Amino acid sequence: MTLDQYSVLGSTPQPEDLKKLSPSDIHLTIEKLSAGYGKMEILHNFDLFISKAQSLCLIGPNGAGKSTILHSIYGFTNIFDGQIEIDGQNITKLTPAEKLKSVGIAYILQDNSVFPDMTVEENLLMGGYIKDKTEEALDETERIFEKYERLRKRRNQPAKVLSGGERRLLEISRALVMQPSVLLVDEPSIGLEPKYIDMVFEILSDLQKTDGKTIILVEQNAKKGLEFADIGYVLVSGQLAKAGSGNALLEDPEVGRLFLGG
Repeated sequence: MTLDQYSVLGSTPQPEDLKKLSPSDIHLTIEKLSAGYGKMEILHNFDLFISKAQSLCLIGPNGAGKSTILHSIYGFTNIFDGQIEIDGQNITKLTPAEKLKSVGIAYILQDNSVFPDMTVEENLLMGGYIKDKTEEALDETERIFEKYERLRKRRNQPAKVLSGGERRLLEISRALVMQPSVLLVDEPSIGLEPKYIDMVFEILSDLQKTDGKTIILVEQNAKKGLEFADIGYVLVSGQLAKAGSGNALLEDPEVGRLFLGG
């Protein structure tokens, strides 16, 4: 599907419109980004602005480029044009390891990425594999156990005994070992029962509101993602088609018809 087929969504948002959704302390900026894989360009002239401790949900049809945005921020794509900044620092060319270690960007994959035969504690410690001091990873792991009783009770058990929701909690927690300021979360609800979906979004909400994390997520359940997020971006064919507060997009009849089953 093309952007023209979604013309009912209105005119393409401009940078000045996007900045109004993040009026203070802009933490992460994407300007005029064109990116993709190999020689194939997926994203075209894409802009994004998000303040510290805000959350932003990317929605849109399959193949629109939502995960490519996360991949580009983290360093998994080819950048053809544009740049990515965090707190005014150009990070476009940094490697994923540099982004995790030096500027605090963590990526939580949509696939089941726990090590099933390793214990919960060992899985968490893997999150700190690039720390200079092992003691720092150990200390952060203990803080995570203090925060999440579900994991503390299972710390010496293999990860394969965890429920789907507990595995997702472990994946999120493993990313926290590096004490990131930005969490890139790819499809947090995928494959989970409804009760665990609610649990995961409660965890993400706490990380944003209590710990001050900036969260950018892709979510197949558009309604759930927009209910959670401060900001929503609608992507179509690698371009931004609409943007607004999460609540505003939930109430938009065309967004509802196209993406929310309304």
